[in-house]
Amino acid sequence: MWKEEDNKLKRTFEFKDFSEAFAFMTRVAILAEKHDHHPWWSNVYKTVNIELNTHDAGNIVTEKDLKLAAAIDKLLK
Repeated sequence: MWKEEDNKLKRTFEFKDFSEAFAFMTRVAILAEKHDHHPWWSNVYKTVNIELNTHDAGNIVTEKDLKLAAAIDKLLK
C-alpha cells in the first residue's frame, strides 16, 4: 500500500528473488517513461523501494504521482 510521507508517495515491494524484483523494475521503468515521470527507487536483493513526488511542483505529491502509483499497482495484478 502506498503511503504519503515527507511530501512523497512511498511503497516497498517484496518479490520471490532478485530476478523477479529486477523484472518488475524494468516494467516500472517503461511505464515511468510513458508517463514522463521518473521515481526515486532502490533495490536490494528481492526488495524494491519506490518514492514519488513531482519535482516541477516543488517536490510535493501531485496528481501525476497518484496516476503513476496506480499504474504501478496495475503491474502487480
